Formats: sequence, C-alpha cells, structure tokens
Amino acid sequence: MLFDLETTTLILLLISLVAACGFEFVNGFHDTANAVATVIYTNSLKPWQAVVWSGLCNFIGVFIGGIGVAMGIINLLPTEAFAAQDVGQNVAMILSLLLSAIIWNLGTWYFGLPSSSSHTLIGSIIGVGLAYSWLQGSMGAGVNWDKAKEIMLFLIISPLFGFTMAILLMKSFQQWIKSKTFFSEPPKDTPPPTGTRLLSILTSTLISVFHGSNDGQKGVGLVMLILISIVPTHFALDTTQDLQQITQKIAEIQLITKQINPAKLNENAEQNVEQIKTNTTNLQQIVAQYSYQNLPKDLHYKVRIELQNLNKAITQLIKIEENGLQATQVAELQAITKDLKTHIEYAPLWVLFMISLSLGLGTMIGWKRIVVTIGEKIGKSHLTYAQGSSAELIAASTIGLASQLGVPVSTTHVLSSAVAGSMFAAKGVANLQPKTLKNIAMAWVLTLPVSIALAATLFLLLRNIF
Repeated sequence: MLFDLETTTLILLLISLVAACGFEFVNGFHDTANAVATVIYTNSLKPWQAVVWSGLCNFIGVFIGGIGVAMGIINLLPTEAFAAQDVGQNVAMILSLLLSAIIWNLGTWYFGLPSSSSHTLIGSIIGVGLAYSWLQGSMGAGVNWDKAKEIMLFLIISPLFGFTMAILLMKSFQQWIKSKTFFSEPPKDTPPPTGTRLLSILTSTLISVFHGSNDGQKGVGLVMLILISIVPTHFALDTTQDLQQITQKIAEIQLITKQINPAKLNENAEQNVEQIKTNTTNLQQIVAQYSYQNLPKDLHYKVRIELQNLNKAITQLIKIEENGLQATQVAELQAITKDLKTHIEYAPLWVLFMISLSLGLGTMIGWKRIVVTIGEKIGKSHLTYAQGSSAELIAASTIGLASQLGVPVSTTHVLSSAVAGSMFAAKGVANLQPKTLKNIAMAWVLTLPVSIALAATLFLLLRNIF
C-alpha cells in the first residue's frame, strides 16, 4: 500500500492532493491572465500564443523559484496544530482552507474581478487556524501571527509600490523616449514595432516566470503541508540527508551558547538561550543513536518540531540587542540554522512537477475575463505600448524581489495597481475608471474576512465528517 497507509487514509490523502492541484489550476487561469493582458492588448502576441507561452513560463518558474514562499505558507499554521490531531482532523483543516480559496477565486473570476489568490489563501489559513484554536479553548493560538503579519504587510505594500513605481517609470519613459508610437494606442490587429514587441514579450515572460516562482510555490507549500500532516514518517524530514549532520550542528550550537556571558543577557535573551539548550538536548538524545534509515516512525515529527523550535529560538536570540553574542558567533549561528533548515524545508521533485503542471495548464484556460478587466476597464483609454511595458516591468520586478525574499505577494494586485499607475501617469486621475477600481478595491477588502469566515465554517462542518 502506498506510504503504508490504510485505504481510507490513502483516499483522504489523494483527495487532499487533488484539491491542492485544483487550487493551483484555478490560480493559473485567475492570476496568470494578468501576465498576458498587456501582451495581448498591444497585439504583441495572439491570445493563444500568449497563454501557451505564459503557461510554459509558469511551469519553469515553479522549478527555479526555491521554496522560501512555500515554507512561509507552511509556517502560517503552527506545527503543533497538526501534530496534536488525527488524520481525519488534519484532512478537514486542509480541505477547508483549499475549498474556501477555490470558491472565492472562482467567484471573483466569474465576475472578472482581479482578486488575489494569495490574499484568499492567507485568509483561508487564518480562518482554519482560528477555528481550530477556538475549539481548543485558546482563541488565536492556532495561527502563527508573526508570520501572518509579515505576509500581510507585503500584500498591502506591494500594490502601493506597484502603483507608485509605475507612475515614476511612465514619467521616465515620457522624458527619455521620443517615439510617438510608443505612447499611442495599438492599431487593431497590427503588431507593434519590433523593439516594442520584444519588450512586451520579455516583460510578459518575466511576470509568468516570477508568478510561477511565487504563486506556484504556494501550491508546493500546500502539498507539503498535506504530506507532512498525513504521512509525517515519509515527509516531515528530508530523509535523503545525513541525520548525523544534526548532531554535529548541535555540538557547534552548544559550544557557542556555553561561551555566552550570562551577565550580558537581558530577560528575553536568557529565555531564548534556555530554549536553545532544551532543544539541543532533546535533539541530541534522539538523533545520536539513529540514522534516517532506522529512525522510529513516531520520532520523525518530534525531530521536526524540535528543529523548528530551535531555529526559531536562535533567530529570536540574534534579533535581541543584548544577546551576549559576538559578530562572528552570530554569523556562525546563522550558517548553522541555514544548514539545519534543509532537513525540514524541502520539496520532492514530483511535488514541484505536479504543481507546475497544474499551474501551467490552468494558465491556458479561462484567462479572458480577467484580461478584459486589465486591458479595458481600469483606464478610460486603451492600454498603450508604454503603459503595458511600464506596468509589466514594475510587476515583474516586484514579484521577482518578493520571491527572493521568500514572501508571497499578489500578482493580481501588483499588476492591476501598476496598470492604474501607468494610466494615471498618462492623463491623471480622469483617465481612471472609478467603478472598476472600486470593484477591485472591494474585492481586496472583502477577500480576507470572507475567506476567513468561509474556511472556519467549512472546518467546523468537515471535522464532524472526517
């Protein structure tokens, strides 16, 4: 039997994986329409060429994007929330957040609203976490609020950044480029000049690749969350590595902590040092006598939790000003935590392939509704070559930077705000369509509370079923 699971558990696992692929598929035709909007409206590529090319670029983006964003999604829910429950409860949590995200994405797509899949997913995770903690009698404890605040901050800042930078780039274009064609409305069914066309295709390509590297990684994170919670023996740890590397790193950490002068620590630093000592002792007792090949099944999740808590304590200690550490010791601890994270922050190749395929196929379907909104309804005039290029350059840069930082951002809101910024730069506020902007803003405001409420409600219902 696959992963040594009972038939019922295996079926629940497969249902969860299909739901995760479904979310990424919907994400493909919902969000990636943003990547092809300008290249289609400037006649740089025919629609079928644009969506097929974007789908391929999204596929590639998932593979080259790293796993920083994926781990950010996993870390939104404390590991203990899954460790303390049975498989049925874990499946209820996962399906609740996935179904609520899919339902909201499909609803906004149907009405052609560029709503954020990232925003929806974050809200759904928070909703499930809140419902779980409420059932446990500790409201709010089921969400990693530090991570949630960090992610929400980037989701708020990125559209404002896109709007502002698109204005500045358009102003720069107006100053540097003297070609009237570049600032004119594209003639119907006529390709732009070669240079402009290549620029438009390049920016669309970059957005598609970076979308895959950011949004695709959210799907990877969801799949890993499913695998870790349902089959932790196989996926809680990267068993392709050497377990004894942890023993070596623990010895290095213990040596550094022994050298810390207690008199130089404030109260918070003392607590973190004690936490580090506890975690290293616990890990040492577990891993010293095992390899990954003979590590007992019931210890896989325990090792993961101890590693997570250790990395968290070290990170918090480094941030404290009065931590008693020298600069060289801080650098050593940062290098050690980076090595230790490789044991718990990873994704198998087949997971990347499955998500990249779902995202790529989704990109090629259902794109037209969002494209029409981006291309025709944000501004009162038709999108010009300059506006399309500036919006996509800013959007691509913003999403690429976010992927490097390991934080999720909304492709939808970054690009739509950049398009609005380019329209504003061309003819001022009079060139914007208030109704469309109002609808987009309303979708942005409603996404979080609706997805939180929907996910929480679904979890309370599904937990009784599973």
